[in-house]
Amino acid sequence: MLEKRALGNTGLQVTFIGFGALEIGRDWGLGDAEQRRRPAEEEAGKTLNAVLDMGINLIDTARAYHESEARIGKYIAHRRAEYVLCSKCGEHSEDPRTYYDFSYRAVSESIDLSLRLLRTDVIDVMQIHFGPDPHKVLDDGQTLQAMREAQSAGKVRFLGASTGMDVLERCIESGDFQVLQIGYSLLDQSAHDLITRAHKKGIGVLIRSGLSAGWLTPRALTVAPEQRPPKVQKLLDLCRGDANLLHALALHFLHRHPGISSVLIGTRWAENLQRNIQLLHQPVDENLLQEAIAIGQARD
Repeated sequence: MLEKRALGNTGLQVTFIGFGALEIGRDWGLGDAEQRRRPAEEEAGKTLNAVLDMGINLIDTARAYHESEARIGKYIAHRRAEYVLCSKCGEHSEDPRTYYDFSYRAVSESIDLSLRLLRTDVIDVMQIHFGPDPHKVLDDGQTLQAMREAQSAGKVRFLGASTGMDVLERCIESGDFQVLQIGYSLLDQSAHDLITRAHKKGIGVLIRSGLSAGWLTPRALTVAPEQRPPKVQKLLDLCRGDANLLHALALHFLHRHPGISSVLIGTRWAENLQRNIQLLHQPVDENLLQEAIAIGQARD
């Protein structure tokens, strides 16, 4: 059984390992063009069903993830009762590019489009997909107005935001959001105290970039040592080159924070999710973990 945690005060229980559905719909990640390419549609469908088969019950997507929402709708809408569904608005798909439009009309239409593509009557969490000027988005208020109206109409259950450090504190204190998606990892621990604050306020916290876009996994070994970020190399040295051990340390670091509801693991392949679950259950040396945390906290 996969561990479940409360998603803040929403009443929802979500698996600590969640699925980030970016890479099944949009080219992304480390490596060359072939390694970054999204899978074929049927392969994405196999991954989505395997995610649910292994017991993961949280799926996070976005309009900006190009084919992701449509693939979720096509391949697992018939299993809708098995997962908590999160999506995002404000950044829009115009494959292969994206663009930002936080106006009331654009966001309202985006939410309706997401519902159609996902083949669902309701999205559990709709999040603002902030762009280069998040304070302006909040000041204007059009995005939140559209989201609140969608919530009142029963199209959305809870409101959230995928936020950077620039507006994280404001989002926590605003009272507008029941869920926040935050970047946090062994390499970037800056949000630690704000995650704790959000948790104390009953806000559910989803973690993105928990493995630093693959730098804290064996994918880092596909990049030449001189091209790796200095902290990544220091962590690999600490682990004596064992990237699987580094991967396990990165997961255990996230798991020890009680304020985190779920960590979104983005991947094309279900085998990678299974590997994350295995590594999370693998015991790690506490002293080694503390050394790794210290490396992550140090200034470059």
